[in-house]
Amino acid sequence: MKKLLLLAILIPFFASAQDGLKNKTTLFQSNLHDSIPYRIPAIVELRNGSMYALTDYRHCKNDIGFGRVDIHGRRLKGKKWGKEFALIEGTGVEGAVHCGYGDAAIVADRESNEILVTLVCGNTVYFHQTTNRHNPNRITAMRSHDGGKTWERQQITEQIYTLFDDAPGGCVQSCFVSSGQIFQSRIIKVGTHYRIYAALAARPNGNRVIYSDDFGRNWKVLGDLGQLPVPNGDEAKCEELPDGSVVITSRAYGGRYFNIYKYSDVESGAGSWGEAAPSGKRVNGCVTVENACNGGILIIPALRCADGKPVYVALQSVPFGPKRANVGIYAKELPENIASITPEILAADWNIKYQVSHDWSAYSTMLQNKNKDIVFYYEENQTGSTFVYDMIYCEISLEEITSGLYRAIKR
Repeated sequence: MKKLLLLAILIPFFASAQDGLKNKTTLFQSNLHDSIPYRIPAIVELRNGSMYALTDYRHCKNDIGFGRVDIHGRRLKGKKWGKEFALIEGTGVEGAVHCGYGDAAIVADRESNEILVTLVCGNTVYFHQTTNRHNPNRITAMRSHDGGKTWERQQITEQIYTLFDDAPGGCVQSCFVSSGQIFQSRIIKVGTHYRIYAALAARPNGNRVIYSDDFGRNWKVLGDLGQLPVPNGDEAKCEELPDGSVVITSRAYGGRYFNIYKYSDVESGAGSWGEAAPSGKRVNGCVTVENACNGGILIIPALRCADGKPVYVALQSVPFGPKRANVGIYAKELPENIASITPEILAADWNIKYQVSHDWSAYSTMLQNKNKDIVFYYEENQTGSTFVYDMIYCEISLEEITSGLYRAIKR
């Protein structure tokens, strides 16, 4: 029996999503003949089970920084999605901070009605060269205290950039909070709220991670200024292991990079990063054929169906490829000894593979809802265009993703 169970865990799976998606809905549809396409998925579930799904509405037909971009949204109440609305609109004024707003990252507090959204704003392109933080791409925070009924906004550009001014390698010249989700700890609460983490795409030198114990009013750097979570990393997201250690997963051509931050003192935030480990074909990792793309990560409690044993299952979404196509989810069971998990262990042996999309598809994000299903929100089109996508929402059970190997339980 033990041998059969081991084989069931080790054999790679490539399940199809054709019959497994629930509540599949096109939330935002780009018209090829329309001048304003959608892009970039971000989604959150509130305490009461309602959801907000956000997306870029790109008047400039390009990434934030090239011109006017708005943020549009829809809200799910019960089983019904409400009408599309504009959360914030850019002006398109050349050089202005309010020229455009894009690449939303969102988090809802588990103990209150607060929602926090960070946005790239302005008219500066991330990859355009700047010197000593002259005219970098800027960062806006939007906050709601009443579950999204009303919003206030604040420029936090200097608050974030100045965190790195004394770094040994020099200041950050360009950065933004990677789109999709800001992660809130399920374990660590030091200040007024459970700790939140934001993964920054930053130039030069790669990813940084910042954290806040007051729900984004004040931020600190996670780790030593001279130690980068993922050198030369790109867009990234954070999660946590069951012991509170912080995971970063960063996009890379052909796969991902993983790293882990282990605390020496939780209250002060002291600790250290490991060495970033590549997750690609060489280690049976999260392979992305001919592409690099933003994706989502989840680590959730589950039951192993063969013997009913409680375990933790990690999920990572990427476009399987070739190119930006065939978005799906890799999955793996984590070792029982959580403290033994290194970046190399986390990066390797993602033996379960579940395909969500069978079309051109790119960015994705996901969460576990109150019904224990995986909410999956992603970009998809049938044209191969890199700028025009429909924004698709669906729900998938962990049993479907893992071909019956695991069943999700509530966190």
